Amino acid sequence: MTSQHPDFDEEQAYIDRAYACLEASRTDAWKMRGLTESGTGGTFQNRFERNAIDEALVKRLTDLDLGDAALVFGRIDRLAEEVDDGAAIGIESFHIGRLAVSDDNREPVVVDWRAPVAEPFYRATGRDPMGLARRRHFVVQGRTLHGIEDELFGVGHLGVGADDGLVEDADGATQAVTGLRGYSTLLASIERGRSGQLGDIVATIQAEQDEIIRSPQGGVLVVQGGPGTGKTVVALHRAAYLLYTNRFPLEDQGVLVIGPNRVFLRYIERVLPSLGEAGVEQVVLQDLVPDVRWATSGAGMVDGRTTARVKGDERMADLVRKAVKDRQRPLREDLRFPFRHGYVRMRAEETERIIKSARRRFHRHNPACRWVENELWEAMAATWRDGEASGAQVREALKNDDEARAMIDRIWPRLSPAQLLHDLFGSKALLKLANAGRFSEDEVLSLYRDRSESLDDVRWTVADAALLDEARMHLGPVPRRNGKVDESDEIRTYGHIVVDEVQDLTPMQLAMVTRRSLSGSLTVVGDLAQATGAHAPSTWNDVLDHLPERKPSRVIGLSVGYRIPGQIMELATRVMHAAAPGLVAPRAVREGVAPPRIVSVPAVDELLAVVASETVAMVDVIGPGNVAVVVPDSMAEATSEFFAARGIEHGRAASAALDSGVTIVPVGLVKGLELDGVIVVEPAHIVRAEPQGMRALYVALTRSTQRLTVVHAEELPAPMRD
Repeated sequence: MTSQHPDFDEEQAYIDRAYACLEASRTDAWKMRGLTESGTGGTFQNRFERNAIDEALVKRLTDLDLGDAALVFGRIDRLAEEVDDGAAIGIESFHIGRLAVSDDNREPVVVDWRAPVAEPFYRATGRDPMGLARRRHFVVQGRTLHGIEDELFGVGHLGVGADDGLVEDADGATQAVTGLRGYSTLLASIERGRSGQLGDIVATIQAEQDEIIRSPQGGVLVVQGGPGTGKTVVALHRAAYLLYTNRFPLEDQGVLVIGPNRVFLRYIERVLPSLGEAGVEQVVLQDLVPDVRWATSGAGMVDGRTTARVKGDERMADLVRKAVKDRQRPLREDLRFPFRHGYVRMRAEETERIIKSARRRFHRHNPACRWVENELWEAMAATWRDGEASGAQVREALKNDDEARAMIDRIWPRLSPAQLLHDLFGSKALLKLANAGRFSEDEVLSLYRDRSESLDDVRWTVADAALLDEARMHLGPVPRRNGKVDESDEIRTYGHIVVDEVQDLTPMQLAMVTRRSLSGSLTVVGDLAQATGAHAPSTWNDVLDHLPERKPSRVIGLSVGYRIPGQIMELATRVMHAAAPGLVAPRAVREGVAPPRIVSVPAVDELLAVVASETVAMVDVIGPGNVAVVVPDSMAEATSEFFAARGIEHGRAASAALDSGVTIVPVGLVKGLELDGVIVVEPAHIVRAEPQGMRALYVALTRSTQRLTVVHAEELPAPMRD
């Protein structure tokens, strides 16, 4: 494509006009906001309406701020009308972009990509042109048009197959292409240097991706996609599409995006705002658990293999439920407390009765605390001279008595999830009692850890999030001093949830997702071949068994790999077949500039020096793109120190995402990322250290869009040997 297309100047002028209209809309919105800010008087209703208008205008202004993203990226020309003989009368054109823009007369200048009229831009084929005569793709950076690619329809007599369109290049020459929409534009997008942030694909969405994006809301939609198929951006674009088509009530219900780690969240954070949807909540699972402190670095972030597997097992739900019940303890013997000029008694059999009654009356533990306490005061009052005292009088007399308060805390304590699990994990006796034969003794005792002096000193691991959430469900919120419950303490639900890398979630984590679903509407994406967690599923049914079943679920596959060059995919596929026999790798649509480079190091003590030199060489070749050095988790610190000593500027994925030109990425954090160049260090070490070692290696080998280098001192795993 060159700038010589005959319509180039006309289309650039149209893009300029679209931006002028967008700026006029922004100016009008600011003027309107200025009017709503004039004064704070009026009735409550007046102020409420003014604030609502102001909030809507602020959102509109946010939506209109595109940053460097292109406003317009395509155009469709469709047949406006047909007569009996099939001849077309008139052509109507629509420019497609990421936001709807109108002129002063409210005539559309740009059509939102999610609008029904824009669907043929993504779906039309030679076999089913959907009324199109031409589809035009723009290569645009911001406001500047760099190229035009045309696909012509209704020209089968020129010898093009039924599934083909015709591409007209910048000079007007017509050529046949198969399979992919806007092939040249797609390649230009893929081969552009990575910025360290995942970009949207709104301009280059392919038909199989669009089918998923526009699929109706309802039930669980599973998107199975191998590396480079675009499953993450497809899921995010689907969230934007659902918000557009179901604005009410979905915007009020909320949309939640759950990612595997914070590096990944930093990587995807710009996609939805670039599509005009800035209000979607993007989290890791730990963010959904309030009032605790997490281990942030080092080995403390994650548990050992046995502990992690036990914490993720669905049997932990019953263990936690039993642990709550174990804290509802009747007295073993009667107690007496001073009252007036005598004593009141708390009879052991009465505490048994009160506990049984509380369990029948209340589904959760904490909401019963106030009722249980009142029943205890009343039971003690009944022992004073045949009931001549009231429970309120006994409470007033004993509310500051340490022994009385200790008794109540023993029988039915107020518990936060952190308090429950801190006590549970810090006592082998409590663990064995709650276990009740569910796990072996070695397994349940793998949960044991020394108690901290203060709950504030506890640092929880990633796997603890689901257990804290399970405890929160069974305990319920802790009542305030006035006995009331703050609604913010309840678990929030969402109208639609997106989960990325879902194949790595444990049954307990999937249950955590399920209890946040308002209606059972989820988009979950992943790849069984990349399952590296402690509970790697064999089929998608292993995942669906733990997700909502209100409506039938669907599993849709993405078969085309857009990002990874064919030579790299060939090497990675050999590893995949060893890791997950029977699964099919995606089909790469392009060949890369070079095959993978395998560098053998004669001695282990020379490994980091070779890694450093290969990194410098790759940076020189890649140019302005980004490079990742993917290492076994245990090598990340040493690699960073070596690079610093050599003066190689670099970032660490755990703290800075992919903001640097060179980033050292532990293999445990690399999933879901894409980079221009990747250096994978010591594959055999990765295989040996990870729970699903061969799958983790497959993930590492499939991150590059351009070049891959493998550096090793140990012998390569068998599938990589040529």
